[in-house]
Amino acid sequence: MKKIGLVGGISWTSTVDYYRFINEETNRILGGVNFAECIIYSLNFEKFSSSNAAYDWEGTFKLLLTAVKNLEKAGAEVIMLGANTAHIVAELIAEKTDLPIIDIRSVTAEAIRKQNISKVGLLGTSYTMELDFYKNKLLSHGVEAIVPAEKQDRDYIEETLVQELGKGVVAETTKREYIRIANTLINQGAEAIVLGCTEIPLLLSQEDFNVPVFNTTQIHAESTVKFALSTEAADKNLINE
Repeated sequence: MKKIGLVGGISWTSTVDYYRFINEETNRILGGVNFAECIIYSLNFEKFSSSNAAYDWEGTFKLLLTAVKNLEKAGAEVIMLGANTAHIVAELIAEKTDLPIIDIRSVTAEAIRKQNISKVGLLGTSYTMELDFYKNKLLSHGVEAIVPAEKQDRDYIEETLVQELGKGVVAETTKREYIRIANTLINQGAEAIVLGCTEIPLLLSQEDFNVPVFNTTQIHAESTVKFALSTEAADKNLINE
């Protein structure tokens, strides 16, 4: 099995899920007491969040690249950027490393297309919802993404992601608001909901909706395990190049 290098800490709460999903999937496939060889480089979320808030993508890039380079030195053979928002600079990171990077957007799009879904509601950070890096990647795989139209809804999601879920705080009032926002997207024609921030699965799950729900944390982890266990040539649908 290839050694998995996970850039975590963005936030620590979702990194816990990543570690669990990676090892559960490895054990599901290999059985016994087999678990993943996994190296985690955990960032200081404050630095990541501050760079993003300032739209300082060069700062975000340098922060993530440092993590990736440290994972390389530690012996990682495949890289995961453990946050949807981190993929704003995924292409730039891919240019600076020879290691494969499993792209959360691509593997999520692949999971969506397997269910013959072409239009989804996308919840995530304000950057994921408002910038094009995520929606365009999904669209390149034939998936249209719609996001909350009201800025106050997008701002509410951003604020609670950072100040609540990123700290491990799960509030019932916040959950009700997220469900309301997601149901608005469903009423606008979304055939499924993409939990496009790795903290959102702490709050929402398939049980909350009648349409398919895509947990990007779990999809990303399971796809990376699949790659790490493969002996064939790299799956170009999974990797950011």
